[in-house]
Amino acid sequence: MKLGIQIVLWVASIFFAYKIYDSINGPIKFNQTKNERYAKVIDRLKDIRKAQIAHKDVKGVFSNNFDSLVKFVDEGIFTLIEKRDSSYLEYDRTYRIDMLREVIVIDTLGTVSVKDSLFGDSGRYKNMANVPIEGVQDSTFKINAEVINKNGYNVPVFEVKVSKNIILFDQDADLVKQENETVSVDGVNGSEIVLGSLSNVSTNGNWPTIFDAKQE
Repeated sequence: MKLGIQIVLWVASIFFAYKIYDSINGPIKFNQTKNERYAKVIDRLKDIRKAQIAHKDVKGVFSNNFDSLVKFVDEGIFTLIEKRDSSYLEYDRTYRIDMLREVIVIDTLGTVSVKDSLFGDSGRYKNMANVPIEGVQDSTFKINAEVINKNGYNVPVFEVKVSKNIILFDQDADLVKQENETVSVDGVNGSEIVLGSLSNVSTNGNWPTIFDAKQE
């Protein structure tokens, strides 16, 4: 009888020790996984941002779908220009004298492909639409672009986002729920990772600067 009680107590002590260990180690592992996955997603969003800014520079608006954005990177051309100040004398009929006129002269230097300029030999831009997390099946970023009115001006804006639930699809549900409720200066606030905005003129993301430490 005593041996049976001892075995039960021994098993119980192991069980509770494991639960204590798991309650401490679980969140640590979760944060490690979360940060690794967020870094991959944010790196992809940085590529999207570069492509979108180039799209606006060339076409005047942002792209509202990935097919057209990838096609633009494949086929788009930057025109290289040089601006310089210049001046000349022009006869003024009112004052009847030569007056100095200052102008800006724009010289066209040549062209360069968007792909070579932004991504060099890399073809990673072709996968911009896909969420880069192993095990996530057929998940893509949501992308939208509009032209909004800001202080009387029509301004192009865009937004790209993905749910944290997709990124952390296989993690502890309670920890994911806590992460979705994050409000912190050093965390990714809210339930999504978001680049840009459809209501404000911004090409920034909602992630903290720690994720920008890696050079683009």
